[in-house]
Amino acid sequence: MRVLVVENMAQSDLGQVGVALQEAGAQIDRRRPFAGEALPGDVHGHDALVVLGGEQSAIDDALHPYLPELARLMRAFTNADKAVLGICLGSQLLARAHGGDNLLGKTREFGWHGVKLTDEGERDPVLSAAGKAFTSFEWHSDSFTLPEGAVHLATNPAVTNQAFRIGRAAYGMQFHFEAGTRVVEDWNRIFEGQIRGLDPDWLAQYPQHAACHAGPADAAGLALARAWVGTIRPHETGGNGMRQMADITA
Repeated sequence: MRVLVVENMAQSDLGQVGVALQEAGAQIDRRRPFAGEALPGDVHGHDALVVLGGEQSAIDDALHPYLPELARLMRAFTNADKAVLGICLGSQLLARAHGGDNLLGKTREFGWHGVKLTDEGERDPVLSAAGKAFTSFEWHSDSFTLPEGAVHLATNPAVTNQAFRIGRAAYGMQFHFEAGTRVVEDWNRIFEGQIRGLDPDWLAQYPQHAACHAGPADAAGLALARAWVGTIRPHETGGNGMRQMADITA
């Protein structure tokens, strides 16, 4: 199982998704296009794609000219019936890739918040792994509209579109379910100045927040990560020993 992981900023961390991929014995191919690293030209060398969060918007093409190419790659993996996971910025890019609109600066959330599944979410093999309602970490001000044909999976009072699925296994999740306690505490240290600007009381009150929410959020995040990893279908080799490859469809 070979998984392409696209990072959109420094200090990216796979967190709970990394744990689940390691448990499955996955080989991880990390790419940092924000730092000039090339994205693959097609889907053939990987069984799944993970696109992590970042500080930029999903339509910030002028400053980050790789974004249209990344959106096309996400659509190509989806059309090839390969598992896709977009987290935060990654979810906004997945929505863009399939014709959704990006909503900039309208839906700020920070910290642990509740997420509730829709009826479709309760029937979904990935989202239902965390239960009908759960807590997850949020850090965003942008959101998106659902693309045509998307299945709406999760919501909360602040942001209607918290999670969606396109096709069999392309998932966009606005919330940072990958951010277990270790990741959150790393962010507290690395992004201290930004966090004080968002919530002046967060760092002082963090022990109380963590005591209430960290354990349940960690459990829900790992359950979601393992369930998504379970959607990956490693390619089988044909009789001539060559990897069977799906055609890329832009």
